Amino acid sequence: MEKKHLKLPILILIILAAAFSRLIPHIPNFSAFGAIALFGAAHLQKKWQVFLIPAMALWLSSLVIDNVYYAADYTGFVWFYEGFHWQLLSYFAIGALGLFLFKKEVSVMKTGIGALSAGLIFFIVTNFGVWMTSSLYEPTLSGLATCFTAAIPFYRATMLGDVLFTFVLFGGYYLAQQKFDFLKDNRSGTMQEVQSF
Repeated sequence: MEKKHLKLPILILIILAAAFSRLIPHIPNFSAFGAIALFGAAHLQKKWQVFLIPAMALWLSSLVIDNVYYAADYTGFVWFYEGFHWQLLSYFAIGALGLFLFKKEVSVMKTGIGALSAGLIFFIVTNFGVWMTSSLYEPTLSGLATCFTAAIPFYRATMLGDVLFTFVLFGGYYLAQQKFDFLKDNRSGTMQEVQSF
């Protein structure tokens, strides 16, 4: 196998490793998934990979967490936890933002914008989902505002997780690119433009 063909498997392993960092005890909402969605958009070459690979990483790590760590909380095998689709939708939105930001190049500024935006996207989408599906809040604009207000204390952990893991993933991969040429993108100084489906 030529070294250039190792790039995709390495990217998948990095994404899986970041996803399974959820198994390490952590504060609520502090996770790598916003960063994973951005990282995939920056370095995976096909659009279907940008959305499917992080989604599979989320699902696989959730299978382990729900059926091993929290097995006592459920009566049977859990394929999808409640609210999974809202989280997945938020990561798809973050991935789409990443495709827009990194269309021509990956820069520190664009990566920073993505990291800060990821937490906000997750906050809006998932809490909108809670409001839509939960009986805790009235189905009114006032109920939506109450839902968002109640979630504010968790936003800080989400943002910190996105920023920290973005720094680790992007910074670590950049250092690896300096050591291993086959990890570099085809165009000097910029990422390879994401190919179509």
